[in-house]
This record gives sequence, structure tokens and C-alpha cells, in this order.
Amino acid sequence: MSTAAVRILLVDDQPLLRTGFRLILESEPDLTIVGEAGDGAAAVEATRGLLPDVVLMDIRMPGVDGIEATRRIVRDRAAAHDPRVLILTTFDLDEYVIEAVRAGASGFLLKDAPPEDLISAIRIVADGDAIVAPSVTRRLLDRFASRLPALREEGPPPGLDHLTDREREVLGHVARGLSNAEIARELVVSETTIKTHVGNVLAKLGLRDRVQAVVYAYETGVIRPGAQ
Repeated sequence: MSTAAVRILLVDDQPLLRTGFRLILESEPDLTIVGEAGDGAAAVEATRGLLPDVVLMDIRMPGVDGIEATRRIVRDRAAAHDPRVLILTTFDLDEYVIEAVRAGASGFLLKDAPPEDLISAIRIVADGDAIVAPSVTRRLLDRFASRLPALREEGPPPGLDHLTDREREVLGHVARGLSNAEIARELVVSETTIKTHVGNVLAKLGLRDRVQAVVYAYETGVIRPGAQ
């Protein structure tokens, strides 16, 4: 990751929460808060003007919510500025996270996560990766899988049939929330090999990152709710 500080935009309709996040994040020398917004519309404008690396986005806000704001931010991104959106959620509202991921968010984190998890997540998405935490992602998708588009039984969906058997196997492990290192141990290959497979999977399926790959795997039946 660059030695330059990661530029962060805080988006939440509760000023007290924004203040708490600011206190946590500004204690880190490699993180800096460039602005705040209290709703989605303001977040979109602030992203255009302040050019943050990471937008820390609440979902439920008045007016333009975090899902629509994420969609607009991702749609607006230019080659010179590709901000990453990290969604903050409470578990009783996490049905909305699915739509945020579809909109282009690079991951999500529970609002009551420990400060060190928040700091780590911001660094990870700023570095171009995505947050797929097994403890949240699997429970989330298992719980709300019935709200995803109907699984296709007539054959592989477009793109899936272009994957090799190994790539499809790797996709299944990604959907379980495993890291590259964990998949490498599972398949007894090098981590570099797994990184290459993951890159091929994302390119062939037209997916932005691992988070979207998880949702895709559930939507297409590569992995089923409750599967281990």
C-alpha cells in the first residue's frame, strides 16, 4: 500500500457516531479523515469534491440511502479516482447489505466491530481488496438467500461455464469466506496460484472483487445456504 495516508470520508446520519469513528481513525498515522456527510446525497457530492480513498458508509439514512449513494459513487468513478465503499451495518438491518454489494460496495462491517477490525478493514479495501468476513458474510447470505434471485436449475448461468473446474472450486471456497492463504492450504497449492485463479474468476465473470463473487456464488447455486 502507498505510504500516503488513506483518505477517508465518514458518512452517517448520527453526528455522535461520526465523532466516535473520527477519534478512532485519526489515532492511526496512516489514516486521515477528509470530510463527513450526514446523508447519501451529501456523500456523493463530497466524494466528487474531496476524492477520498475509502467511503465509510452507513446504509439507513434519510433521503438518499447508503445503497443508492454507493451506486452513484461507483458509477461516477473515473480511472484517476476509484473510491472504495465500506458499508457499516447493524445485524438486524443486514438484508440491505446484499443490495449494497450489488451496488459496488467493497465490503461491510458491523457497527459494533472492535476498533482494530474497523482499522484493518479500511486498510484492506484501500489496498484494493475486499472484506468477506466468514462470521458475517455466510450468516448474512444464509439468512437472506431466499430473497436473492431464483437459483437457476436449467444449466450454468452466463459466464460460469467459462470457468475451469479448478476456478469453479476456488469460487466455492471464496464464497465460504476463505482467504487466499486458507484456500491454498485446502487445495495444497501456492498462495500465488490461488491469487491467479481468483483474478481469472473475477475477470471471466465480470466481477469487481471477492464480495461480489460471494453473492454471485449464492445467486447461481455454486454454494447453497447452510453449506459448509
